[in-house]
Amino acid sequence: MSLKSFAWAVGHQSGENNSAYTDGKTMTEETAPAGGSGPETGHSNEGTLPRGKWANKREFMLAMAGLVVGLGSFVRFPYLCFKNGGVVFFIPHFVCLFFCGFPVFFLETALGQYTSESAVTAWRKICPMFQGVGIASQVMLAYVNMYHIVLYAWVICYVYYSFQSPLPWTTCDNSWNTPSCHVQSHLVNWSAPPIFDSPDYDFSYEGEINHRSPEEEFFQNKVLRLSSDFIANLGTVHLDLAVCLLLAWILCYFCIFLGIKSAGKVVYVTSTLPYLMLFILFIRGVTLPGAGEGLRYYLYPDFYMLAQPSAWRDAVFDVLFSIYSCLGVLTALGSYNKYNNNCYRDCLLLCCLSTGTSIFAGLAVFSTLGFMAAEMGVDLAEVASSGIALIFHAYPRALSMVPGSNFWCLFFFLMILVLGLDSQFLSVESLVTAIADLFPRHLRKPRARMVLVLVTCVVFFLLGLPFISGGGSLLFHLMDSIGVSGQGILFIVCFETTIIGWVYGADRFYDNIEDMIGYKPFPVLKYCWLFITPLICWIVLSYNLTMTYTLTVYGYQYSIWSHILGAVLLMIPLMCIPVFLFIRLCKNPENMTTPSSDLRQAQPHKPILTLCRRVIFKSQAKPNRHVDENDEKMMMGEPSTA
Repeated sequence: MSLKSFAWAVGHQSGENNSAYTDGKTMTEETAPAGGSGPETGHSNEGTLPRGKWANKREFMLAMAGLVVGLGSFVRFPYLCFKNGGVVFFIPHFVCLFFCGFPVFFLETALGQYTSESAVTAWRKICPMFQGVGIASQVMLAYVNMYHIVLYAWVICYVYYSFQSPLPWTTCDNSWNTPSCHVQSHLVNWSAPPIFDSPDYDFSYEGEINHRSPEEEFFQNKVLRLSSDFIANLGTVHLDLAVCLLLAWILCYFCIFLGIKSAGKVVYVTSTLPYLMLFILFIRGVTLPGAGEGLRYYLYPDFYMLAQPSAWRDAVFDVLFSIYSCLGVLTALGSYNKYNNNCYRDCLLLCCLSTGTSIFAGLAVFSTLGFMAAEMGVDLAEVASSGIALIFHAYPRALSMVPGSNFWCLFFFLMILVLGLDSQFLSVESLVTAIADLFPRHLRKPRARMVLVLVTCVVFFLLGLPFISGGGSLLFHLMDSIGVSGQGILFIVCFETTIIGWVYGADRFYDNIEDMIGYKPFPVLKYCWLFITPLICWIVLSYNLTMTYTLTVYGYQYSIWSHILGAVLLMIPLMCIPVFLFIRLCKNPENMTTPSSDLRQAQPHKPILTLCRRVIFKSQAKPNRHVDENDEKMMMGEPSTA
């Protein structure tokens, strides 16, 4: 889907759904699904400000577009296509998107809109015993906010060096270079861990390890300043990278310091500018010599890969990572919608946009890599890469061969910065929203939220300092490959779909969605939540657990203690689910699965789950005496009360 058609669709929806949004005065107006604004009680909290809402349809759609069209669309999907059979990879990708990605994407977004709460309090209202699912997602989101912004600190560093001529990563006569440095040698395919990818890759050097490119040495020896003593140098923070990290957090803070009031305006730039920049990069790439060969490698079909389990596993991970599932961000952004917004159609459009952008980004990437391979006289397979290797090794090398290399390198790194900025500040905004929803009496007061955003940014800036130390890059890869791994995401997906499908009741959730948007979604979604999506996740999870791998980065093989640390990072969020289930059992064993009375139930007498026209679970909810009253108030744009 092109940006033009997407903008038309957004504007078209904006006109159709104008009743779902109000003018500037109602940005701070709360329209609760049933009643109270507190996380568990039905009465309002005196002295607190009401929860904000998106000013209009465009702000929500642009924010969601900026989230799902992130760095992974550029650095992960194209390489996975190249690796898994070219256009043939579209088949497992679309199958996994339809049966796994979209059901989870819509579930989380609709959950936020229905409850008007962020991840933790939304799951507590839906099913009190599984509040830990929301907390687990916020722990993983805290991991992302802690380390992922370090990547943008590196990018800011490259932006600075892009003004130097000649570019410092193009020569071997610098103070950081070693005798192993060779310009345009028949070198390695340096394969650093892809961002947010599965941890079963062998992150080691391939080829002749005695010869290294100047781009590789610049990144490792000048920017990262890697130390062989991983543990001892974690406390040695590099001042220049600390300044870059501080600049990244300052940008993030000013994007969200007023909550969605400021974020809703910033996304007009951060969600649209990358498309213009990507299009310019695409035009430049396809006009370079050798671009056609690069596109052939990207799209050439290899149907044999359809029989490879690794291709289907890669498709599942790519889909779940690209839509930012299981981190609570979708729920938080959806919670700022009005109750009757058509989130079903929104999610369909956004999934199409995400996939279309990823495919288009691959054209820009591989046309440029084809040029680089032609200039070096090597096969494209030797220069194709993904993740960090693509951003800091392959692309800088390719652009340094283009006339006007300083401009194009500066343009590229600014595009990467803008492309990832909205995903970063929306992640922080979602975490802040979750904290504010947990303590509304204290944090929904004038200027309290602004202070909370500032404190959150400062805390995560300090937590990010070890990642820019001498051994910080190795800690970064440990967090990326194990801490925020596919295994954790798959576990949470299984819990979310099982809770909605079997505990809360798929039919009841369908009735809630119909009450919001005016019609029932496609019936297959119900069976995806009940059977198909969790089954796919369990199969991929089982396959992944059978794989053995050695985590090696920059020639450093992680010790057993590093693997133990990674396992602890992985288990901390997952343990939140049984721990908070046990706490709930001790506090209120009689009310484990009963949804909050605040939630609007338009058809409380209907069974919560039916299969093949047979009732599996009968109705549990009591009639909502205020449904008619709430209907009238929602039509008038007023807050509803219990």
